[in-house]
Amino acid sequence: MRSFASDNNSGVHPLVMEALAKANTDHAFGYGDDQWTAEAVIKIKETFTPDCEPLFVFNGTGSNIVALQLLTRPYNSILCAETAHIYVDECGSPVKTTGCQIRPIDTPDGKLTPELILPHLHGFGDQHHSQPGAIYISQCTELGTLYTVEELKAITALAHQYGMHVHMDGARIANAAATLNVSLKALTVDCGIDVLSFGGTKNGLMMGECVVVFNPSLAKTAKFYRKQSAQLASKMRYLSCQFTAYLTDNLWLKNAIHANNMAQLLYKGLKEFPEVQLTQKLETNALFLTMPRPVIDKLLESYFFYFWKEENNEVRLVTSFDTTEEDVNGFIEVLKGIYKK
Repeated sequence: MRSFASDNNSGVHPLVMEALAKANTDHAFGYGDDQWTAEAVIKIKETFTPDCEPLFVFNGTGSNIVALQLLTRPYNSILCAETAHIYVDECGSPVKTTGCQIRPIDTPDGKLTPELILPHLHGFGDQHHSQPGAIYISQCTELGTLYTVEELKAITALAHQYGMHVHMDGARIANAAATLNVSLKALTVDCGIDVLSFGGTKNGLMMGECVVVFNPSLAKTAKFYRKQSAQLASKMRYLSCQFTAYLTDNLWLKNAIHANNMAQLLYKGLKEFPEVQLTQKLETNALFLTMPRPVIDKLLESYFFYFWKEENNEVRLVTSFDTTEEDVNGFIEVLKGIYKK
């Protein structure tokens, strides 16, 4: 069944599947001491910076908890948007693994700003209060919006001014880079990000993410946090080889551009219906919108997608690297049929 529920629901890009098949030959050393992992490390360092430390992990939540453990101590607090994945969708695992309090900040569009962060930067040195230690941001955000390079630099400058670190959850960073027409390096290293959770599962990989440590003072201990977090793969070649394919010939960018274009095409069709209203600016591959509940219920008979705020009849539609024009046109045709009845 084709759907607009999530880019997690998409398949695996053929070039990534080919890379997996090639890695599945003979025996290889475990825990990353293999040629495929070595090749992937080179690719990531070429993409970001030679000084980074890439750590391949199993999944997105795993990458976030490894990163946040690197950046904090149990007496710290982690600041994030109220809609942040670590606050809403990870079953408290960041709190459990770091011991930190999470301080959610209300935002209209899922984006933090220095002005929103500043009121929470207090209590430093007071032993009775959790010490602000890290800022978590998603690029793009849980609402499909994105940070510009200038906005990222403003946040990291503020954080570093207060002796804090910044973690970027880049589960969909490719979609943000495609929209902004900038490199992955420009959105991370050049902006002062300390640690990145570099995602690919939502953009053509089968599984796996990569924690990329940019801050050299954090790199030395990173591998120990990965092991303690149960994120060290014994057959790591099956995780790492995917990133080599992903970063070759800009596959990551081609996939993201296609997903974003399909979202724009879907929006073009939806604009024809006066009762369909976007609730967030469309910037990447996720549309947030409202429509009458009876229309939603009828659509769900043909296409699966998620409610975002059911009480407001707000839903989320997500396109992917393998979304086709036929998928989009079919969705719009079903919607037209509902309105004709």
